[in-house]
Order: sequence, then structure tokens, then C-alpha cells
Amino acid sequence: MKDNRRERNIATLCGLTLVAILYSGWLASHATLTGTRTLDGVISVLLGLYICSHPAANAVDLLFFQHDALRQAASEWSGIGWLALNLLVLLLGWIVIFRGTTRLVGEMPRNAVTILVARPPVRRKTHSA
Repeated sequence: MKDNRRERNIATLCGLTLVAILYSGWLASHATLTGTRTLDGVISVLLGLYICSHPAANAVDLLFFQHDALRQAASEWSGIGWLALNLLVLLLGWIVIFRGTTRLVGEMPRNAVTILVARPPVRRKTHSA
């Protein structure tokens, strides 16, 4: 039963990896997905959170409910591969979330440093006669 569940989990993690790579590639090659940066950002953040939820659930399951499985997973090559796949999916989910938040917040203008550093012009008082 556990092997069947882990196999389904591996298929899900591989599918989420594919979705994250395809979505990030689409956003990198196209300016927008929906036409508005705000909606693109919301979709990206939600998709990234969904992608990250599966490895996070696996980590909680290993840490709190299957203590022996953690030792076994860390000692076998198949378990190490499964842990590495979880870390990869988690990293890709973070990348999708980061892309979404940058679309929500917006890009910093190129001259932002000069705007932040430059001093406002000094107004000189004129004497009126």
C-alpha cells in the first residue's frame, strides 16, 4: 500500500515539476498570460502555493507521522531520489511564487536609484521690493 502511494506521489511530483517549468517558460517568453499583470501575479502565486503544498505535505507526513520512513528514505537511493524530487518541486514552486510576486509588485524603474538618491532642487527665496 505504501509503495503504491509513493508511486502515485512521484507521478504527482513529476507532473507538478512539468507544470512549473512550462508555466515559468511561458511567462518568460510571453509578456502576459491573461492581459493584466495583477491577474498574472495572482495566478502565479496561487499556482506556486499549490505546487509547494505537495512537498510540504510530504515533509509533514515524514516528520510527524512516519518516523521510521524518514530514516529508511535517507538510507536508500530510492528514498534519497524521492527526497531530492520533493526539494526540486519545492524550489520550482518558490520560483513560480517569486515570479508572481514580482508581477504583483511591479518592476522597479531603471532610474529608481537616481530618483531615490537625487536631492530635490533647492528653491531660492527671491526678495521682493
